[in-house]
Amino acid sequence: MRPASTPRLPVTARVFVQRFSSTPRGARLARHLAVHRLDAWGIPYGSAISDTAALLVAELAANAVTHGRVPGRDIEVLLRLDAYTLRIDVSDSRGERRPTVTAAPEAEHGRGLLLVEALADRWGVLDRVPVGKTVRAELDLVPRGERSLAGDDFARE
Repeated sequence: MRPASTPRLPVTARVFVQRFSSTPRGARLARHLAVHRLDAWGIPYGSAISDTAALLVAELAANAVTHGRVPGRDIEVLLRLDAYTLRIDVSDSRGERRPTVTAAPEAEHGRGLLLVEALADRWGVLDRVPVGKTVRAELDLVPRGERSLAGDDFARE
């Protein structure tokens, strides 16, 4: 007697990984290439997901080149897209400088992570082996209650 089979979720995931110079130009290029890759994966330019992802990549990459820069070391951007979630990882070489959300209302700087916190469904900081840190932000593409077992049904707006 075989146990009843359970429906399986799709396992296809698309991944984009690229290193960029740890400069403002590298951060800008990271945002442009991320949006281009998402469009190639079927998330069109100008959609809510694309625009939100662009803001998240821009903020995380700008933070990495501003606060995580080590001369001669690059930053790395990873996008991982499955049927339900877009994960954005931005890694740098400064593991000892972990970002925190502590911007005073009158502060001229430090509000970027407030933006990340507001836009991302989840975010956090991970240690990177062998050196550095990764700041991760995730966007849910489909509300949890509307997920089907069919697979690649992106929520497009």
